[in-house]
Amino acid sequence: MQGSSECDAILLINAPTAIVSSTEIARAIAPALRASSKPVLSCFLGSDAVAEARRVLKEAGIPNYIGPEDAVDAFLQITRYRESQQIRLQTPTSVSEEFAPEVSSARRIIDPAMKEGKYQLGEADGKTILEFFGVPVVKTRVATTVDEAVKAAEDIGFPVALKILSPDLMHKSDVGGVILDLTNGDELRLAGNAMLKRLEQLLPTARLTGFTVQQMARRPGAHELIVGAATDPIFGPVILFGQGGTAVEVIRDRAIALPPLNDTLALELISRTRIAKLLAGYRGHPAADIQAISTVLSRVSQLLMDIPEIAELDINPLLADQSGVLALDARIKLQAPSAAGVSRFAIRPYPRELEETVFLGSASLKVRPVRPEDASAYNIFLSALKLDNPPGAIGFDMKESLVPVIAARHTQIDYNRQMAFIATDSAGVILGSIRVRTDSENDTASCSMALLPMFRNTELGLILLRKMVGYCRGKGTAELIGFIRKDNQRLLRVAREHGCRLSETNDPDMLEGRLRLQEAGMEARTE
Repeated sequence: MQGSSECDAILLINAPTAIVSSTEIARAIAPALRASSKPVLSCFLGSDAVAEARRVLKEAGIPNYIGPEDAVDAFLQITRYRESQQIRLQTPTSVSEEFAPEVSSARRIIDPAMKEGKYQLGEADGKTILEFFGVPVVKTRVATTVDEAVKAAEDIGFPVALKILSPDLMHKSDVGGVILDLTNGDELRLAGNAMLKRLEQLLPTARLTGFTVQQMARRPGAHELIVGAATDPIFGPVILFGQGGTAVEVIRDRAIALPPLNDTLALELISRTRIAKLLAGYRGHPAADIQAISTVLSRVSQLLMDIPEIAELDINPLLADQSGVLALDARIKLQAPSAAGVSRFAIRPYPRELEETVFLGSASLKVRPVRPEDASAYNIFLSALKLDNPPGAIGFDMKESLVPVIAARHTQIDYNRQMAFIATDSAGVILGSIRVRTDSENDTASCSMALLPMFRNTELGLILLRKMVGYCRGKGTAELIGFIRKDNQRLLRVAREHGCRLSETNDPDMLEGRLRLQEAGMEARTE
């Protein structure tokens, strides 16, 4: 039962009648449904009258649902799973130069604010921190009086926007606290004095700290977006993206994702919003610079990793057009982090602190954790192993087809549950790889290693093994387990040097190596 090429799935609905037994129908069609190459879902309506028919379908492995709506929901779950798998295969592209944020400069704002108990940063400080992390922002100055605001505007250059500055105002425009396109000092002075009067009338208890003077951004036709971050009590930091502006709460066009974000995940987050279609261009409106928007999301993700005190972040609006992006307003809320470092993240970010430069003879190599951007290079590495697969791998299964799916699975890993280190040369070519998968109790870690043929008689295997042993010991893993071919004398020597306990296996050509990581001094022996 192959079905039409235009059909993606089959939903069989049966309503009991007095003419034909539902059980007989189920028995008649079950073999054909089970042999179908398309997903098949069934809905036999009724209760006791169709109980036997449902049992027949269940034994045939065909799901049955009480109502058609439940079956449709199940099919949507299948499609969502397929979409998530396709997203996983869209590995990020490599970048020639990694972005290095000015973390120390940002900390010079964060640390004093935390000590003073100033947990709500002003707009100017918020924009400065964003600028330290590579987010384009509009020029902004802070003034405590109207006269200072005029001087700041003259320094920036007219026209400017004037905004009232108060820790008690969530939305400045609600009290007329934003005036745009002020072209000279007289206009600004009148606007500032009017703001003060309105604030006193509407919110007499609000604390006034001054004004922000902002260079006017001339971006006609630009889209107003919002990029935000918040801290969920269960999942930790989350990132938000959607349509921004003053009506953001009314429009409610937004999507959320868990950091860390790379380029691919950021683009996927953008695609889940309605405004994504407008950003692609329409009716004479050129497409916005999607890559620039994606970069902002990635930089916000980096900010959350490097500054754990950030509890909330709000960039609204973020202007976006074909020329790029520009943050007009920013709000940052601080709090003492609930957990140290990136441990508060639901998904552990790339552990950059584990990167290391080593020497193999006179050659300088980089040993580091694998990352999704390595998928293309890793596929080449696996292909080289497939072409030449003599003895020399610990537990490396060369029976798997070398397709992009395998490269994606080997490079997109959960660093909380497994680890893979790769050794690369100066050109980024992967020379060797070692990986472990740890059980849920962190008692044992299964280890596998593979090297390019030309490096199997070098010290590269020892370098990678020492790296992994040190990592697992630091993580508190009790025991490391791997398999070594008996004719691989070099790896056997390395195993003995590390105190592995070697034992026979069901395969006469293989030995199992077990290394106690939390107990020193265990002697190696072969049973």
